[in-house]
Amino acid sequence: MAANAFLLLASFLAVLLVLAQPLGRLMAGMVLDRALPGVAAFEQGIWRVCGVSDGEMNWRQYLCAVLLFNALGLCFLMVLLMAQGSLPYNPQQLPGLSWHLALNTAISFVSNTNWQSYAGESTLSYFSQMVGLAVQNFLSAATGIAVLFALMRGFSRQSTDALGNVWRDLTRITLFVLLPLSLLMALFLVSQGVIQNVNPYLTLTTLEGAQQTLPMGPVASQEAIKMLGTNGGGFFNANSAHPFENPTALTNFVQMLAIFLIPAALCFTFGETVRSRAQGRTLLWAMTLMFVVAAVLVMMAEVKGNPNLTLLGADSAMNWEGKESRFGILNSSLFAVITTAASCGAVNAMHDSFTALGGMIPLWLMQLGEVVFGGVGSGLYGMLMNVLLAVFIAGLMIGRTPEYLGKKIGVPEMKMAAVYILITPSLVLLGTALAMMTDAGRAGMFNPGPHGFSEVLYALSSAANNNGSAFAGLSANTPFWNLLLGAAMLIGRFAPFIPLLAIAGSLAARKIQPASPGTLPTHGALFVALIIGTVLLVGALTFIPALALGPVIEHLQLLAR
Repeated sequence: MAANAFLLLASFLAVLLVLAQPLGRLMAGMVLDRALPGVAAFEQGIWRVCGVSDGEMNWRQYLCAVLLFNALGLCFLMVLLMAQGSLPYNPQQLPGLSWHLALNTAISFVSNTNWQSYAGESTLSYFSQMVGLAVQNFLSAATGIAVLFALMRGFSRQSTDALGNVWRDLTRITLFVLLPLSLLMALFLVSQGVIQNVNPYLTLTTLEGAQQTLPMGPVASQEAIKMLGTNGGGFFNANSAHPFENPTALTNFVQMLAIFLIPAALCFTFGETVRSRAQGRTLLWAMTLMFVVAAVLVMMAEVKGNPNLTLLGADSAMNWEGKESRFGILNSSLFAVITTAASCGAVNAMHDSFTALGGMIPLWLMQLGEVVFGGVGSGLYGMLMNVLLAVFIAGLMIGRTPEYLGKKIGVPEMKMAAVYILITPSLVLLGTALAMMTDAGRAGMFNPGPHGFSEVLYALSSAANNNGSAFAGLSANTPFWNLLLGAAMLIGRFAPFIPLLAIAGSLAARKIQPASPGTLPTHGALFVALIIGTVLLVGALTFIPALALGPVIEHLQLLAR
């Protein structure tokens, strides 16, 4: 089992890094505002038709454009979902969604969270899936990457207030990164058996003589961007455990690669943009080490399983509950770590059925801010906020002004970084407290005790950090939960853009100072350790008391039986 786990992790990381490096260099050209070879004339045509100027934006203009763009998308999607019953491509004649479920779902997909308080195959039409959700899968992913591009320019430019043009960034990211990769992946998925059609659902007679309905739909196209954009919203309620979404071991491996591909590539993009590949590799090393440790811990917890099973006469204590036999424990554990390290939320196993410690690691990965690779764009800009905190701590220890990439990190930047880091923990802890204090919140809980508390804590952690996976065991399709989780998703996604872009604008206006003998090196093993320590310290101080009330107590109760 240990050898299999090693080979799985090693092969996954090897293929990931081979694919990520060229993609990262391609995106670096976009950050530097260079048109791809052969498409310059095509781009100019798009700018003329859409009325996009060549001028660049300062951080306030960039922020306003991003917020306006996503607000319009949210309104459009909510109206579409409520009017679904009268729109085309609805062979099952599914009615429109209630206002609170439509609002929750619109916020969820616009914010790149893809939390689902519904079963997709029995709730949404093909039109809603394709024109509504799939479109936002592209645009929300592009938004996260565009904000990261602006932050990268803040680090790489000097004596300017220009951070790029958001419309050019969104267009290039969508047309030249997300669409081509999604097309290739969708074709691969179709070749492996993922369905892609607009046929009515099939009613079949089983061998036992019962009637069974098989849902159909344009699954492969949505599955591709679901993974590549770290979106995670499944076409079916079973998500990537459903054989129509994830039919083979090969598609399972490729889906895991797709989740991490762009986040890993953006580390190489950062190194190219700041003209120091070592800086990008340092961030990549920090993410990879935390990821490997998390994956090993979950695998160990699930393989060790429940010791009470053997005491009751079972042949093995391994925890097979809630796992697809097609993928097994190791692949299910790895998938769980990947999807919660990234802000994806796709699942091929039931996280609620993991052991107490096996489920705690995915929960904590979200609570760390999903900076272990993280979502497309959001993972790296979250990690860079922790880097600023790390250089501030190091500066205090050596008695020097904090500095990163030749830019002095002053009081304004540290205030904004602190605001950024406090936003999602505040949403998680205050939201969990509100749910536990109110009758409407507790009414959604199916499980009592520490496990029920873990389910509530997981739901708020998933929403505020824009992950979208769930522990289940929670009846979330109620006005209270739809509004609470919708607010957490909305604030957790867009409020951090304010301090992020403010930092980008402040840094872009500063000059890059040459390194001196007293400059702290921000690459190498020592700085990797400092980054990891900062990430873990912030997460530990914030969430360990809450985790002690849920998975930790549950684990101790298991041992006491």
